[in-house]
Amino acid sequence: MKNLKSCCELRPFSLTCLALVFFASFAAPQSALAQRGGRGFNQEPRERIEPADMSEDLGIDKIPDRATFEKFSYQGPDVMRDGYLAGLEFVKFVLENTGEPHERVYFMNTNNHRAHPRFMPLVGIDRREVARGAITYFPRLIAPDGSNGLYTVDFEPNDSYTFEEISMFIGALTAKMPILANKVAFHPLEGNIRQYELDKEKYREAKLAVHSDRDLDIYYLPLNQAESFGRLRVMGNDARPSPRDIVIYKTLPNQMPRVAGVITETRQTPLSHVNLRAVQDKIPNAYIKEASETEGIASLIGKWVSLRVTPRVYYLREASQVEVDRHFEKLRPSEPQSPLRDLSHTKILPLSELKFSDSEAFGVKASNVAAMHKLDLPQGSVPDGFAVPFYFYDEFMKHNDLYAVVDELLAQSSARTDSEQLDKALKALRKKIRKASVPSWMENALTKVRASFPEGTSIRCRSSTNNEDLPGFSGAGLYDSFTHKADEGKLSKTIQQVFASLWNFRAFEERDFYRIDHKLAAMGVLLHPNYEGEKANGVAVTDDILYETYGNYYVNTQVGEDLVTNPNAESSPEEILLAWFEKDGHEVVRRSSEVSRDELILGEPYLKELRAGLTIIHEGFRELYGHSKQDRFAMEIEYKVTSDGDFVIKQARPWVF
Repeated sequence: MKNLKSCCELRPFSLTCLALVFFASFAAPQSALAQRGGRGFNQEPRERIEPADMSEDLGIDKIPDRATFEKFSYQGPDVMRDGYLAGLEFVKFVLENTGEPHERVYFMNTNNHRAHPRFMPLVGIDRREVARGAITYFPRLIAPDGSNGLYTVDFEPNDSYTFEEISMFIGALTAKMPILANKVAFHPLEGNIRQYELDKEKYREAKLAVHSDRDLDIYYLPLNQAESFGRLRVMGNDARPSPRDIVIYKTLPNQMPRVAGVITETRQTPLSHVNLRAVQDKIPNAYIKEASETEGIASLIGKWVSLRVTPRVYYLREASQVEVDRHFEKLRPSEPQSPLRDLSHTKILPLSELKFSDSEAFGVKASNVAAMHKLDLPQGSVPDGFAVPFYFYDEFMKHNDLYAVVDELLAQSSARTDSEQLDKALKALRKKIRKASVPSWMENALTKVRASFPEGTSIRCRSSTNNEDLPGFSGAGLYDSFTHKADEGKLSKTIQQVFASLWNFRAFEERDFYRIDHKLAAMGVLLHPNYEGEKANGVAVTDDILYETYGNYYVNTQVGEDLVTNPNAESSPEEILLAWFEKDGHEVVRRSSEVSRDELILGEPYLKELRAGLTIIHEGFRELYGHSKQDRFAMEIEYKVTSDGDFVIKQARPWVF
């Protein structure tokens, strides 16, 4: 992954764009290009060089196979004005006299020459009518013939050609590059979109494929690039995998314990709790279309395998038991770990009095929300409330002698090795926590804090532990939060539910794997008014963590209360690359499945507010966490649009790279 930007001063002034979606690029005036490009734009044409006579330094007249395309292609950030090509593999070309006896096709050595105006004088082409463009390869997309891998052809951003011309140009290119046959699509850029709309029926009748940013038929999408070993299993959402399973799911379950690797047959969002866990646990995670029916995968189901997820392809092979055992021995820490737990804070504090450094007593979730109140964010954009310290949890456990129950559970070797027994024991422990008595002093303190909220307010009680939201440990989805209704009775009953979630199966298993001392794990609780009937919710990261473009925030949003972090089976969120600078706008990668085709959940006013908030949060927490401007650092936030239309940032935590 490219290094993350660290401060506004370092951020570029152009939007570099996505490695899977095709973006419009706007031509700069010639004077501006000349200023950037130097002498090449004003050179007099040299003597004509025919395509077949070019040196390889200049280019080639035929591309017979993938190896040749790779040799003459470029992939990287140096794309000059063509921001939409950043990070993509492409070869630029020049067509001259197309359809005439002296037709010429120049495939540029794009490693050496990435600007048509610089290349053309070198081969003696003057400024007569020529067609110029790029051929781009997308290994994850599906070609018109149904095979994996798609080539797209586009032309200068402001050029406009009729169907007849486009058909002729692609025919000329295919004659010189036969690997385009049945694997190519025309990609209309900004200037050609209107003409394409007029000619759309002609494209359909001729079966000439057209690809736009709405046509993402992806067969493979790496969510987390890593390598692992385990037993390959096809799972139903109600089945329980083991830490040594590489699982294939039709859709992601809402909650999943530790596994060795993840494959889904429905496209994922990278900001789901499952993928955040994959990133944290360094396990491979990928979407593979129809994985369980794919040759090379189906035959390995039930066997020990090695799975490696890379940017372009995945590798799956049968593995030996020895390889599997060796792999897992290397993963776990060799020594026990003790999470920090400060029990010196004995009072519930309003967030206004909580400091960033108080996370050791209240949990990172609570202290980070408190820290956001001290940043230059708009009034009311961060929820206000209170934080219950670890001291309350510890005293509650001691008051009911529940640590003895924990000791008994930890001493049961059979429960530690048998997932069914462990699950049963943890359920019994959680039930005891929910049913236990609350010390009177604690009951009084919780009653008092509840009374401080306006009458009729439902209170969101959110887990805030000492082993989640940490710089190297996300803990996403391990614990549970609950809403205390206004007419529900004692607040302590809801707090006990949050306490009990410290002993969720998935949380216990995660701590056990990392050799974290279970008895030093502690639960704090963040209290703030609950948001009901929200219009939208979302997650954003102050880096493009999926497509790895530079200069963008990565944003997922969904309608209503359909959570981005735990989406339902049929739901896909709105996916946007939001440029750091307002003038560079945003790019829609994918629209939400819950709105109409041309509708956006987050309109411009919300995107403007989100952009400003992400910039402030990134810079503020970079300093709080002590990172320099050169460090690889990003923050992940969760946000909502309330029923009243207010934009609220409800959480911020470090992104685990």
